[in-house]
Amino acid sequence: MSAGERDVDKSYSVPEFAAKLRRLADALESESSFRIQIAGERFRVPKGAAISVEHERSGDEEEVEFQLRW
Repeated sequence: MSAGERDVDKSYSVPEFAAKLRRLADALESESSFRIQIAGERFRVPKGAAISVEHERSGDEEEVEFQLRW
């Protein structure tokens, strides 16, 4: 990875995760950008970000990812 690249996997408690999802949902509904801090870095997701949901299955494990790209 170059100096500008970043790949972070951060775990949150249920209340923390729910709060982030609520703020994201509010921003999406109001067609606003979304500000978030993950693992110490703050950034802004623009209102036009592409949104997708991904489902993965491997053996007896499953994963759902909510993704925003811009």
